[in-house]
Amino acid sequence: MSSDLVARTGRLQQRCIPFRYRSSDEEDDENSEKVLEVLMINSTSGPGLLFPKGGWENDETVEEAAVREAIEEAGVRGELMDFIGYYHFKSKTHQDEFCPEGLCKAAMFALCVKEEFDSWPEQSTRTRNWLTIQEAVQSCRHAWMKEALEDGFCKWISRKE
Repeated sequence: MSSDLVARTGRLQQRCIPFRYRSSDEEDDENSEKVLEVLMINSTSGPGLLFPKGGWENDETVEEAAVREAIEEAGVRGELMDFIGYYHFKSKTHQDEFCPEGLCKAAMFALCVKEEFDSWPEQSTRTRNWLTIQEAVQSCRHAWMKEALEDGFCKWISRKE
């Protein structure tokens, strides 16, 4: 007797790397150098910083979910620019009988921030941290996020500039 059931081998999430350009001086004039910053949020389950993330609902695409999670977790809205890549990691919170290893795959996107809200849904449990790339690399909670930032986002942004 064959079964139509398929064993799950992991979870798919989406994450975005919110970014902006900040003027390097107080004047914010056209001649000032622009500093690239990325937005990271605190983890609610331990030390270190993360990029906004989550799953997605049946009525939305992975891209729509990335934009929604940036609003809910970080209180920012912007233009979803490009898909950066897939990154694999293990998650203790996603270990179950179907996937005892807790294997997950994150679809990473770049989000150019256009608006920063004064209040947002997860404001009571999340803090925003605008960081330079070097600061963000040092602050990443997980090695795979550092890889996504250095090898994915930084290479993508250098092609755009």
